Amino acid sequence: MLQLILGGARSGKSRLAEKLAAESGFAVTYIATSQPLDGEMNERVRHHRERRPGHWALIEEPLELARVLRESAREDTFILVDCLTLWLTNLLMLESPQRLNAERDALLACLAELPGQIVFVSNETGMGVIPMGELTRRYVDEAGWLHQALAERCQRVVLTVAGLPLTLKGTAL
Repeated sequence: MLQLILGGARSGKSRLAEKLAAESGFAVTYIATSQPLDGEMNERVRHHRERRPGHWALIEEPLELARVLRESAREDTFILVDCLTLWLTNLLMLESPQRLNAERDALLACLAELPGQIVFVSNETGMGVIPMGELTRRYVDEAGWLHQALAERCQRVVLTVAGLPLTLKGTAL
């Protein structure tokens, strides 16, 4: 089963994904896409680590998400990817549209063949004002297109606001 959990900053989306993983009864693999390059991001990563059970497997992969998913997905595994918008940011910062397109296309292409349960966590960025900068507008556009493509492929899509899940597609939580 593929699931997409969207929400704003501090909306409870990661906590919900972690709850689903913990309750799944499967071995959990947590795929972290962040690159903690400053003190604030290091603090966010520390906070996430402290919340996760120590027996969960951890893979840190900022770019090659499709490859890691193909290598890690198993029938008896729950994979939690946190988060897609950081992954997208990492690719945008490479300033290589070809690499971004290749990695996004590889991710979307492999989803149908992946066994087990996979939940993707991502920031919903398209509900605010139109950003002023070119890179920020591109980020919002790319995130929106990625979310649409993923939502089409996922069996369940949930929007999280104030810690409350709103099921947009599939069975309610």
